Amino acid sequence: MASVSNIRNFIHRAIHEPDSARQYRINPPPEGGKNPARPVRIYADGVYDLFHYAHALQLRQAKLSFPCVHLIVGVVSSELCAAHKNAPVMTSQERYAAVRNCRWVDEVIEDAPWVINQEILDKLSIDYVAHDDLPYAGAGTSAEMSDIYSFCKDQGRFLPTQRTEGVSTSELLARIVEQYRNHNYDQKLAKIGHEELAFH
Repeated sequence: MASVSNIRNFIHRAIHEPDSARQYRINPPPEGGKNPARPVRIYADGVYDLFHYAHALQLRQAKLSFPCVHLIVGVVSSELCAAHKNAPVMTSQERYAAVRNCRWVDEVIEDAPWVINQEILDKLSIDYVAHDDLPYAGAGTSAEMSDIYSFCKDQGRFLPTQRTEGVSTSELLARIVEQYRNHNYDQKLAKIGHEELAFH
């Protein structure tokens, strides 16, 4: 887990020492970023299905990017996720609660939009949108966007975070399916009264 100084050094370099591999600029933080009266307002968004430590570490990076941060997390609804990606395992309310109970989160926006727009930036007074900086394609969007965060990058409001390797919701789902196919859940399913779900 990265130290606070490592997180802030990474952000400082990203803002003040542009990398040729990064095709966007990042605005300097507002002057009040060191003053609790004017925290830096950072927005992160996602599905947060099967909420796990990589999710928490990404939110930790966002929260600790500057000395004083108000972290807002947008969580998309199950209906919206199913329309653009695939249906999550956890319900909308379960995912809202999981994120709300993460220690780094100050505020949760339920039923967040799939793609951030000017309206939400203005409404929430967002200084930065935090996400890892690999292009995130907008599958299912009207324009089939190559990167749904390009809007924020163009405004200098995108704040890169570093991915945690070795765990993801997709990886966890693959592990669950493997365990299921190996009959490792048969006894559990029988115990909770769902013998009919055992793998055959």
